[in-house]
Amino acid sequence: MPDEFQKAVQALRPQLMRYAHSQLRNEAWAEDAVSDTLLAALERPQAFAGQSQLKTWLVGILKHKLVDQLRRHAREATVLQADDAEDLDALLFDETGHWRETPADWQGHPEALLGQQQFLQVLDACMEHLPPVQGRVFLMRVWLELDTEEICQELAITAANLWVLLHRARLRLRDCLQTRWFPPAAQA
Repeated sequence: MPDEFQKAVQALRPQLMRYAHSQLRNEAWAEDAVSDTLLAALERPQAFAGQSQLKTWLVGILKHKLVDQLRRHAREATVLQADDAEDLDALLFDETGHWRETPADWQGHPEALLGQQQFLQVLDACMEHLPPVQGRVFLMRVWLELDTEEICQELAITAANLWVLLHRARLRLRDCLQTRWFPPAAQA
């Protein structure tokens, strides 16, 4: 069993690396987080009770290692860059100056969209194009589920700044997904 467990864990390494790299956007940090995850799993195989899939269990460990990496390197990325007002205007308004509208395709069954592998790939590509601070804040809040106080403390920002960054990240993600995933709205 230990050899089978070790082989199964090692087989999931490439998937864990992709996930870690998409979250941290730093190859060395991702490598460290995945190595720590695999080491933790292999040191205590008895901790895997089989109540979930092995991949799910490893991703759970990896999430904690990602938080550790973010904390370890928090001081390196505390300089916030101001976003261009023009960039924000382009997200909110179309070329004629009218508000952009949420496409009808966004209503309905978001769970079905999340279940589609292609959608997740597009979402990952959109995440890669977020400004570094926005991407990091979005990752910490939405994916790693850290609370407001912890994120603010780690990044040395105010709660108001956090909410502005999250709002802008969501706007950019929405715009990217409208462009890359959802079909263009029918022209009247």
